[in-house]
Amino acid sequence: MSYRILILGASYGSLLGTKLIAAGHDVTLVCRDRTAALINENGTEVRIKLRDEDDHRSFRSGDLAGKLDATTPEKAQPQDYDLVCLAMQEPQYAHPSLRGLLGRVADARVPCMSIMNMPPLPYLRRIPGLDCDGLGAAFQSPEIWARFDPALVTLCSPDPQAFRPPEEAANVLHVGLPTNFKVTKFHDAAHDAMLAELEQGIDNYRIDGKDVPVKLRVYDSLFVPFAKWSMLATGNYRCITPDGPRAIRDAVHGDPVRSEEIYNYVRDLVVKLGADPADMVPFEKYAKAAENLLKPSSAARAVYSGATAIERVDKLIMLAGRAVGMGHPDIDATVALVDTKLSENLKAAG
Repeated sequence: MSYRILILGASYGSLLGTKLIAAGHDVTLVCRDRTAALINENGTEVRIKLRDEDDHRSFRSGDLAGKLDATTPEKAQPQDYDLVCLAMQEPQYAHPSLRGLLGRVADARVPCMSIMNMPPLPYLRRIPGLDCDGLGAAFQSPEIWARFDPALVTLCSPDPQAFRPPEEAANVLHVGLPTNFKVTKFHDAAHDAMLAELEQGIDNYRIDGKDVPVKLRVYDSLFVPFAKWSMLATGNYRCITPDGPRAIRDAVHGDPVRSEEIYNYVRDLVVKLGADPADMVPFEKYAKAAENLLKPSSAARAVYSGATAIERVDKLIMLAGRAVGMGHPDIDATVALVDTKLSENLKAAG
C-alpha cells in the first residue's frame, strides 16, 4: 500500500524522501517558507552515483511514482500522516515553531522515526535498565520530548553522507557516500509491517533496470543505530581541537593507538547497554574508511563557524557511561572542550 510520510527537514530529509517517493509513497517535507515555495514549484533533485557508473544521476521528484510537496512547521498537520521522520539536527527542534510541531506529533500519536545522529530521549527510554533521568543535559531542550510515547519512537542510523552543493539551489542534494539507512523496529506488529513495506518498496526500485543505492534496512536490535557512536567519538568530535578544526583522518590516525582505545571503550559501553557485539563495526574497518575522510566533521565546521549549539552525542556517551558505571578521560576531555568552544561562541554572539 501507499503511505503518507511527513519529514521534518528538507535538506538531508530529501534523500529519504526521494527513496520513498521512488517506491510510490507520498512525502511532505517540512522546511522554511522560501525553501517550501521553491520545492513546491520545482520539486527536488537528489544526485546519487550508481555502482557501475562514473557520474552521479539526478533523481527529480517530478519523475518519480509518488508525490512530494513541502510545507512550513506552522502548517504541518501530523495527524494526516502514517509516519513522521525527524531529519533535522537535534538543537533545531528548540525553535518555537518546531517545538510546537513536535508537540502536535506527540499528541497525534503517529509513529515517529528519527534519522538524527542524536537518539531522541523517548527512544533511549526503550533501552531496558538505562536510567534516562541524567541524560537530559546532552539535549538542547529535553522537555520537548516528554510528551512522546517511547513505543511510538524508533531510530534510524543516518549513515549515507550527503550535502547541499553551495553553488546550487536549496532543493538540490548531492550524495557523497550512498550507504544504507539502518532502522530499528518499533516492536509493534502494525508499525513494523509498515517499515517492512517501505524497506521492500525501496529495495525493488530500479532505473533503466539498474539497482539504486541507499536502501532502508530494518533490524530487530535497538542498538544497530548505536554502532556509529564509536565513530563519532573517535573521529567526528575529536576534529574539534583547541587550535581549530582538523580532518577526520587526522583525528583518527594522528594517534591510532589512542583512537582505538577510545573506539573500543564506546563499543564496550554500547555492549554493556545491551548490544550484541556483532552489531558493532570493528575499529580496523572504521580506521580504513577514515583514511579517505579528508575534511573536518560537520560538528567541527559548525563550531568554528560560530555555532552556539550542535548535536551532543559526545556528551550523551559520557552521561550514558556514568549511568552504567563507566567512564573514559578522553571522552570527558572532548566534552569539556566542546562545552568551552560553544560557550565562547555564545558569548561572541552576544
